[in-house]
Amino acid sequence: PNWTLGTSLLGPVKVSHPAKSSLFTICLRSIAEAYISPLRIQNKMASKYDLTPRMVSFLDRHLVFPLLEFLTLKEVYAFEDLIKAKYDLLSKTNMVDFVTQLYQQIHDTEDIPQGPSSISKSVDCLLAKILNPAVSSNLSEFAVKRENVLAQLEVLQEQAQKVMDVIENPEVIAALRQDKLQNLQFLKESYNFDNEMIQTLYQYGQFQYNCGNYGGAADMLYHFRVLSTDHELNLSALWGKLASEILTGNWDAALEEMQKLREAIDQKNFTSPLHQLQQRTWLIHWSLFVFFNHPKGRDGIVDMFFSAAYLNTIQTSCPWILRYLTTAVVTNKRRKSYMKELVKVLQQESYEYRDPITEFVEALYVAFDFEGAQRKLKECQEVLGNDFFLVAAQEDFMENARQFISETYCRIHQKIDIRELSQTLNLNQEEGEKWIVNLIRDTRVDAKIDFEENTVIMNTPITSIYQNVIERTKGLSFRSQVLASTIEKREAAAANNAVQTEAVVAE
Repeated sequence: PNWTLGTSLLGPVKVSHPAKSSLFTICLRSIAEAYISPLRIQNKMASKYDLTPRMVSFLDRHLVFPLLEFLTLKEVYAFEDLIKAKYDLLSKTNMVDFVTQLYQQIHDTEDIPQGPSSISKSVDCLLAKILNPAVSSNLSEFAVKRENVLAQLEVLQEQAQKVMDVIENPEVIAALRQDKLQNLQFLKESYNFDNEMIQTLYQYGQFQYNCGNYGGAADMLYHFRVLSTDHELNLSALWGKLASEILTGNWDAALEEMQKLREAIDQKNFTSPLHQLQQRTWLIHWSLFVFFNHPKGRDGIVDMFFSAAYLNTIQTSCPWILRYLTTAVVTNKRRKSYMKELVKVLQQESYEYRDPITEFVEALYVAFDFEGAQRKLKECQEVLGNDFFLVAAQEDFMENARQFISETYCRIHQKIDIRELSQTLNLNQEEGEKWIVNLIRDTRVDAKIDFEENTVIMNTPITSIYQNVIERTKGLSFRSQVLASTIEKREAAAANNAVQTEAVVAE
């Protein structure tokens, strides 16, 4: 069982071809849009650029819930429709009490549904009625499910506790080694352990996760992975551990689990390249929770997403992730060097995906359209404010975007009207003057302000042609020496091989 396939919102989607705009993209997108489409729109601008319909295909249902909560807070869609979406989302989990509250909220009632007909269709409920004669036929469906969940939880907890009592024994801890096979042999000989007992930890962890106890799930899955030699279940548990750490807000642990999962996906021999592509696509979407909450996340997202394998995955199956990559590059001053590569990727994928954030970069660095960049910057503020992952980066993005505009503007102008530049930066004249003064002071740009003409005069240093020649050729001597040395070594090695060959022939 795969953790993602086992508990995802939409379940496994069988596709046969991973090409761009192919069955892979179209099938997942159509299913996701079918899920979101019943939602009535309240904020047209926010809903136009809302990526939730595209992303739910690649997220576990528990990870989708925070996105729906955010959409409710921002009033992007009708409140009643979002409540129904939450109910549909969680109705297949074991979070019975919360689902009951959602049902009551939807129907504006304190009563809970009576469902003898639906109960009769459930094998689990029938078994519960047989085992417990006190359950009457008119008991609510939610009450029956709650009893079943509590009964199963008690059984799994008892089984898992037997395992935990052994592996938490100080003597056992001291005896365990790095070799899992050796550990299993020791536990089997000393405590009659078997694989089923170890898998109980996985089952209990998954059950707790489905009940919303993410901390307990993370603990069980950690112990399971320490002991288990089942590679498939270990990979599945790794997905579950990552989801649990995300939902508990433990970002350091989540980053560590994400890195382990990335290594596992990159090193695993998959039956088909498509399977590996799907795994990377899921990891990209799950990683957004970590990257935009961890203090060092914006460094990590740039480094990971610009790696060849993951950039190819983004371009093939999820080009909308370029919004988050663009935001990370713009807001990260230590990764400015990636801007040229980002612009190249955005140009390549502009026919597949565009939004105000990517269009802002294109307007500024491809078309050098400062008026267009100004218009897009206003739209960016709206998009950022209604994006679950980017809302916290809104202020940083606007500040850095203005700096990019001013740097580019100053690079191609020698005399700049402060009023025009302020308008380009979406600032009034007073704010614009302060902002330009701070920019000159902080970046130490060689410029001066003429307050009489209300202009900024750029003192662009003119480098003589002789200096340019010196700069471009100053490393030529060293490179020539290295090249000559390499040639000499190769010639010496060739001569040595020739001598050895002659000696062998002579013998």
